[in-house]
Amino acid sequence: MPRGSGTGGPIMSAAPGKVWGPPRYVATARGARMAFRECGPPGATDCWLVLHGGPGGSSQPGMLQPMQLDRQRVVLPDQRGAGQSRPKARLAGNHTDQLVADLERLRQNLGIESWAVLAGSWGTVVALRYAQAHPSRVRRLVLRGAFALKRAEIFGLLRPHPQRDRAISQDRYWPRAPFAGGSRVLARLEQVLQSGTLPVAARHVGRCWNLLEQRSALRGLWRSLIHSALPLNQAPGLATGAHRQAWTQIRRQQRRALAGLKQARTRAADRRGWQKFRIQAHYLRHRGFVSAGGLAAAVHSLALNGIPVDWVHGRFDAVCLPANSRRWWAQQEALAPDLARSHWPQAGHLSGEPGMREALTRVVRVARRAPRSGS
Repeated sequence: MPRGSGTGGPIMSAAPGKVWGPPRYVATARGARMAFRECGPPGATDCWLVLHGGPGGSSQPGMLQPMQLDRQRVVLPDQRGAGQSRPKARLAGNHTDQLVADLERLRQNLGIESWAVLAGSWGTVVALRYAQAHPSRVRRLVLRGAFALKRAEIFGLLRPHPQRDRAISQDRYWPRAPFAGGSRVLARLEQVLQSGTLPVAARHVGRCWNLLEQRSALRGLWRSLIHSALPLNQAPGLATGAHRQAWTQIRRQQRRALAGLKQARTRAADRRGWQKFRIQAHYLRHRGFVSAGGLAAAVHSLALNGIPVDWVHGRFDAVCLPANSRRWWAQQEALAPDLARSHWPQAGHLSGEPGMREALTRVVRVARRAPRSGS
């Protein structure tokens, strides 16, 4: 079994820039260093922990969009082995309970008594587990696009469409027969990405996986785009400028990625992709290191401990099913009425989509704090 959280150590390196400077580091277990950025007034009482998705993703400047940096202190870590954290892409000791321990080490080193948590996609799993383990340290949760670790969600991301994803289906390095089943595809991907270097096979797998992620994001964005500027009783028509801009940006990224699929040389993006998808395959293969019913148990604990939750889920999310948030909101509401709220913006999965960005901004800027159980 992997070792526990260890003793950690002092925060290292200089203070970050005014908004998005270089990361600082905190020593965590097994010789690792977790990168994080801190924005807003250091002495602000309204403190937020913001958790990225993935697994294997990293914090990005766009994650600050819902925040009020003139009065909110915001801490954005890169999870173990991901982003700027060191060592990069290390899998030993990398599991969900260790991510929770790393966050608690960060809180202690920063001297923060408690914080609110904003998390999206995979980050909602980490947030739920953290709140379950340390309920007295969490004032509230804002969970975007909750991920339930269901087989349909995991394997749906890895299944190329026979027509739209023909370039991936025909790529010699992407798993296919006899690896036709979802579990076998994921096992094969993990095997290819385990190399400590970046061979040709791992480079192609990372490029193909990136294209499949963009495809899934575009599906939800397209559905929200055609409904964006319309009353519910009208037929779809022209989208707003903000939605068109988001669509154009994702399409441009997808075209670049598709054009680079056959390139022979290794690029910086390939190294980042190898780091990200190596961790992602590791976590998805183990179902997020969460036992069956583990996330429902975490939601149950939120109600018992009086932790308010805002469930924010795009109606057209094609990555994480909206039914996840509906089910957990209903579970929490049945146990502790009025403690949980649900929000259904006209958006897909991405936090930067106009509808999602507006919903998150509105939710984050409304103060919420419920009495703890027994208080």
